[in-house]
Amino acid sequence: MPELTNVVKTFPSARIESHSGGLAVEVALIAQLMHGSGNHLFASVSARQQAHQEFIDELDEPSAKLGGTDFDKGDPTSLYSFVVGPKGHPFHRHAGHRVFTAVSGSGGAQLRFSSASMAQIEADPHNFMRALQFINIPPDCMFTVRFGGETWHQFAPLTPNSIHPVFFALSCHTNELGGELPEALRAQVIANEATIPSLTTLLPQNVQDLLATSLAQMRVSTIDLSLDAPPGTVQRAVCGSARGTAGVILGAWGRWRGSRGYVSDQASRSRVIELPSLPADSLLRTQFADEALHHEDTFVLTLDLAAFKETNATALLSAVLDGFMTAPPTSVARLMALRNVLVKPIGLRTSPLGCPVSSLLSPDKSRLFANRFPVLDQLVDAHNLRAQVILGANDKHLIFRSCVGVSIIEGSRVQVTLGTRVRCKNLFGRFYMAAIDRVHRSYVTPMMLSAAVGFAAGSAQQSSLPATQAL
Repeated sequence: MPELTNVVKTFPSARIESHSGGLAVEVALIAQLMHGSGNHLFASVSARQQAHQEFIDELDEPSAKLGGTDFDKGDPTSLYSFVVGPKGHPFHRHAGHRVFTAVSGSGGAQLRFSSASMAQIEADPHNFMRALQFINIPPDCMFTVRFGGETWHQFAPLTPNSIHPVFFALSCHTNELGGELPEALRAQVIANEATIPSLTTLLPQNVQDLLATSLAQMRVSTIDLSLDAPPGTVQRAVCGSARGTAGVILGAWGRWRGSRGYVSDQASRSRVIELPSLPADSLLRTQFADEALHHEDTFVLTLDLAAFKETNATALLSAVLDGFMTAPPTSVARLMALRNVLVKPIGLRTSPLGCPVSSLLSPDKSRLFANRFPVLDQLVDAHNLRAQVILGANDKHLIFRSCVGVSIIEGSRVQVTLGTRVRCKNLFGRFYMAAIDRVHRSYVTPMMLSAAVGFAAGSAQQSSLPATQAL
């Protein structure tokens, strides 16, 4: 282990005091991530960033404004994402204070800082070089950086000619009006039209020239932070090589796979909820009325009637039942496929549909709803405002009954329910229900109901239905 290497039990950190009286630079390693994850995250974040409406690509630092200022409400902060590729970016500074969290690429990163003021640089450009200090960040690491305004900084690959990106970061500008801003830029900030490039000042050309000719010959003070292995060891070298190889593979995978995301606005639309008890008029109350129950639930989803083409309960329920059969959620279908493999050897029923509605595939056509769907019982009120059917089957370990119901409420809303009652035949049945109860309530039934109602309401409505349940 090299001399002057300290072993710490907390976050390995570095602090660089300012040469001009400003705030110190503070850097801390937070976590060591999986081999190659830095490149993979860089690829996916870069793709998402490029698709953002506030994306801008200048100064070798592509960025996107994720959250702007709101001075009317006293908020001067803003939030950006930015990435630094394999070639690094030029030395620059900002007037305001900066705080960011980043993940290094699979080749590591070198953070370069100089706290020399403009007055010191104008007096002697070599003052910039005298104040220069580096902090090395290992591959695939999450780390934080904080520094004051006017601090010159450059982020570069840890090794020359690296093929790995330096890092991606989420940067908080704690006060977008911080520091001495020209009036035009100040007005731009107040209008929430500032960008990272507009808030950036590049190093004067004479200092850039000095840096280009002198840096290679300099012995710059450098702090090496690490979580995996101490610097200068064989373990560190082997780990770096392994991470670089994994980074090439996972980075290519991330670029090939592309990026996507999902936004589910549950606050502005109906969602599936579990009722505390069966509705008083539920047809399910007639099932196992005088027998011991081992499971009971009812879930409900309410939408505007205008979302559907159908205007009576029978037609609406037919559309929902058709949805259960035609558009089962892919995730639930996969769970059922796994269940079928596990229970087939012991002789239990199997079905491609989720258990609560699996009897819709029954070959027994003795009783049909709407002349199409095999059911055990059905009920439609005189005004065709409420329709219900009972589904279910008897198995070796349990008997279950499900009720699918549709109600038109006040002529403007549709309430769709899916409830289940289960009576276990033996100890295995009770064990089975205990094992599946949580996933049945929290995922399977809500997903099935959402998908079926989404199908009934049509493709436009289906795209706005919740993908997950919130109880």
